[in-house]
Amino acid sequence: MSPAPPGGGEPLSEALADRRRKALALRELGIPPWGVDFHPTHTCGQANDQAPEEIGAHGDEVAVAGRLLRIRRSGGIAFADCFDESGRIQLLVSREVYAAMSLLRELDIGDIVGAKGRLMRSRSDQPSVQVQELILLAKSLRPPAGKHRGVVDPELRYRRRYLDLLSDPQRRLIFKQRSAIVSALRSVLEERGYMEVETPILQPIPGGGDARPFRSHHNALDSDFFLRIAIELYLKRLLVSGFERVFEIGRTFRNEGLSPRHNPEFTLLEAYQAYGDLDSMMDLCQAMVQGACSAAASLGAEPPGELMQQFAVTPMVQLVYQTTGFDALELWQAPGEMGVRARELGVQLPVDPGPGRILFEVYDQLVEPTIRQPTFVVGHPAEVSPLARRGDDPRFAKRFELVVNGRELANAFSELNDPLEQRERLLEQARRRQSGDEEAQPFDLDFVEALEHGMPPAGGIGLGVDRLVMMVTGAASIRDVLLFPTLRPQPEGDGGSRTL
Repeated sequence: MSPAPPGGGEPLSEALADRRRKALALRELGIPPWGVDFHPTHTCGQANDQAPEEIGAHGDEVAVAGRLLRIRRSGGIAFADCFDESGRIQLLVSREVYAAMSLLRELDIGDIVGAKGRLMRSRSDQPSVQVQELILLAKSLRPPAGKHRGVVDPELRYRRRYLDLLSDPQRRLIFKQRSAIVSALRSVLEERGYMEVETPILQPIPGGGDARPFRSHHNALDSDFFLRIAIELYLKRLLVSGFERVFEIGRTFRNEGLSPRHNPEFTLLEAYQAYGDLDSMMDLCQAMVQGACSAAASLGAEPPGELMQQFAVTPMVQLVYQTTGFDALELWQAPGEMGVRARELGVQLPVDPGPGRILFEVYDQLVEPTIRQPTFVVGHPAEVSPLARRGDDPRFAKRFELVVNGRELANAFSELNDPLEQRERLLEQARRRQSGDEEAQPFDLDFVEALEHGMPPAGGIGLGVDRLVMMVTGAASIRDVLLFPTLRPQPEGDGGSRTL
C-alpha cells in the first residue's frame, strides 16, 4: 500500500498521480496550471468584512486570491472556501457561469485560485463572492495535511514547516508575534539613540564568547574563517571609531548540541553604549523585555505578568548560598577544598578550576535552573568574565545575567576598556585553549590594538531573541519559534537529499 501523506489522507502516490493527470489535462485544454499573473483588489479578510449584512444583498466588485480549503456542491451551485493570510471568504459559483463551474470541477483542495465577482451574503448567511470569473493560479500536486488535525508527527512539523504553518493558523500567529517582538526591540533602541549596524558573520577569529565555532574555508584567500559566535568585538571596535550607541540583531552560530533551549543557529541582539554602565544596561534590558511583551500581547499573546514588574537584583554568591549552603566567600582562599565541596554537591568541574570557575559551575548547574522570578544575577566571577570590568572586589566582574524561569535571557557588562588588562585576560583564554578548552576565546590582536587607541567607558548587553520569543509567547521549545530549525539531515530518497 502506498504511504500516507503527512497528517493522513489518501495514499500519497495515488494523490500525486491523480493531480498530475489533472494538471496535464488542463494544460491540454489551454488552461495553464502555473505561471499565471493575477492582481487581487482585496484580501480574503477584507472581502469578508466588506460583504453586505443582509442575506441576498450584493456589494462591490472584488478580485480575491487564495488557496482552496473546501469544495462542496448543492444542486446547480458550488461553494469553495478560499483563504489567504488575512482569513477566508466563501466563493459561490452557479452553473450559469459555465467556465467557472467547469474549472471548479477539475480543482482540488490546496489549489490556488483567483476569483472575480460581486460581494454578497448567501442564504446561509455567509459572506461570499458571487464568482463571474475563476482562474487557476497554481495547481497543488500534493494534498494538504489532514483536514482536521494538520501535521501531527512532531518531526514532520519541523521538517515540512510549510505544511505545519499552512494547516495551523495558531502556529503562523507565533511568527507574527515574533516579528512584532523584534520590531519592538528595534523601536526601544532607536528611541534611545542607538544606530543599527551590520558586522561580519564570517570572521577570521571567533571571539566575544565561550563556544565552539563552525569552521569554513575561503578558497580565494586560501584561509579558514569561522561563523561568528558573538557580535561583541566588532561593535566595540565601532565605539573606538567614534560611534557612541550601536546595536545589531543577527544570526549567530555555536557548534554545540540541540535541546529545547538550544539551536546551533540563533538570533542574538547586542547593544553597546559609550558612557553607559551596568545600571544603564539594566534599564535598557527591562525596557526591551517589557516592550516585547506589549508588542506580542497586542497580537494575542499572554506574556507572564512578572515580566511587566520591576526585576529583582541579587548577587550570585547569595543565590548559591541560599540554594545549596555553599559558602564561596569562606572557601575562596582554599580552592582545593572548594572543589571538593562542589563535587560533593554533584557539580561537574573542569580540570584545575580556580575559585571563580568553581563558584560559577555550582551556580550554573544547581542554582540557575531554580530561579523562577525575573532576576538580574550580579557579581559573576572575573575568572569567567574576560571582557567585563572588575568590581570594587576584584574577584568579581561588573556583570549581570537576566534569568527567568531557569533560563538565561540576557548577559550584560560594564565593559573592560583597559587594553593592558584585556591583553592579559585574552592571553589567559588562549592558554586555556591551547590546553584543550575548545570553548575558550582565541587571542584577537586586532581587537586589543583597537582598544589601545582608546575605547570610552561603556555598557554592553547581549539578549537571546529566540529565548525571549519563547518566554513571551509561552512556546515550550526553541524549535517552535524558529521557522526552520536545525535538524538531522534526512537520508536521500524521493527527490534526492532532504534535511529534517
